[in-house]
Amino acid sequence: MRVSQTNPAGDLLIDLERSSDGPLHERVKRALRSAIREGRIEVGTALPPSRRLAADLGCSRWAVTEAYGQLVAEGYLEARSGSATRVRWSNAPDTDVERPAAGPAPAARFDLAPGLPDLRAFPRRRWADAVRAQVANAAFTELGYPPAGGHLRLRRLLAEYLGRSRGVSTIPQDVTVCASVTDGVRRMCHALRAEGITAVGCEEPGWTRLREVIRAAGLEPVPVRMDGRGLRIDDLAGRPGLRAVLTAPAHQFPLGTVLVPERRAALLDWARRVDGVVLEDDYDAEFRYDRRPVAAVQGMDPSRVVLFKSLSKTLSPALGIGWFVAPPRWTRQLHRADQLAAQPSALDQLAFAALLESGAYDRHLRACRQRYRLRRDTLVRALAEQLPGAPVSGVAAGLHLILRLPASVDTAAVVRAAAARSLRVADLAAYHATGDHADHGLVLGYGNLADHALHEAVDRLREAIEVSR
Repeated sequence: MRVSQTNPAGDLLIDLERSSDGPLHERVKRALRSAIREGRIEVGTALPPSRRLAADLGCSRWAVTEAYGQLVAEGYLEARSGSATRVRWSNAPDTDVERPAAGPAPAARFDLAPGLPDLRAFPRRRWADAVRAQVANAAFTELGYPPAGGHLRLRRLLAEYLGRSRGVSTIPQDVTVCASVTDGVRRMCHALRAEGITAVGCEEPGWTRLREVIRAAGLEPVPVRMDGRGLRIDDLAGRPGLRAVLTAPAHQFPLGTVLVPERRAALLDWARRVDGVVLEDDYDAEFRYDRRPVAAVQGMDPSRVVLFKSLSKTLSPALGIGWFVAPPRWTRQLHRADQLAAQPSALDQLAFAALLESGAYDRHLRACRQRYRLRRDTLVRALAEQLPGAPVSGVAAGLHLILRLPASVDTAAVVRAAAARSLRVADLAAYHATGDHADHGLVLGYGNLADHALHEAVDRLREAIEVSR
């Protein structure tokens, strides 16, 4: 018999009103039998001790023990000496057979898909120590509901950190803590819609999930083409009525381009002319290898730019911590309209604040930069050896690169063949919103790939490409 994992001493809701006729022990028996037959008490569940259930029901202990005894005799319960009385009966077939739990498909052995940092490098001990310290030392007033926008201590530290590391110009009151970049963009899109904005320009190609978030908020995602210098600002000017654009100027996904200075200035000039707003996704900005870091566009005009960031690429998406920096008028509107918006746990917010304040977060990023740079160098060399006819691009920063393939190779077939070899890769075409493009290749992420598995992963990729020609 499978044993339920529920608390054997937990509360048990028994409705005696439904069985109001007859002696009390009969009413208890009928109520228990109904709960078992309706599936409210699963097979293997341990029932409360008779003394406790009698106290809960306001009846004598004898009435409960008599009901238990009759249900044992009828086969609904099972009583063993020295053990709890458990439910035995079930209307499901083959309840004595342990069935494997349904679950997701097994993870690929070799993860070359983009979107994840090195989860093996998550600072478990530092994070656990930070949470433990907050539980032990936080004032009781900090354990209530955080104010709209997030915990004030974290917002203050984020304002300082972003000013120092990203050239962001803000005050703590205009920093809003959220669950992720997608959560922040979703909330901002609802605010845009309330202001009469009906469409948002999106980089083409770009991150598919953000386009879906924009569409789900009731706005139209409008593709805006990219080239080697970043977003084509002239294309924005050619779309009358468009007043908002989402862009990743520091490191565009998936092409890996950086918005050049003259286009940054042109982007802000466009936003001023149309009385619009720029939604800046600060994607992968921390990881630079072959070029100097570039500041956030937000610092050039804080009145026209909303900056979004999260810990999903630096620590882990499992933490569910992100933030956005908005002009004051948007911040006030967002906090008024979304006072019940979900926030990360107050203790997690305080733990991250502790890592920021102690410098542990900066040290973690420096260690990651060194690790990712070495891994990128090894991957680029392995690709050049195994696939000499396939050039790479977008390698100067971030956690992914583009592997260009000949037009004769079916990239969708490569993805399928790689999956059959327990290798995850992504088709570059999947990030396009339109079919009008010449991009042909794969997006290879190396953030979550184990160093010792890199050469075997590239070898399996070569095999997948060869069978897909």
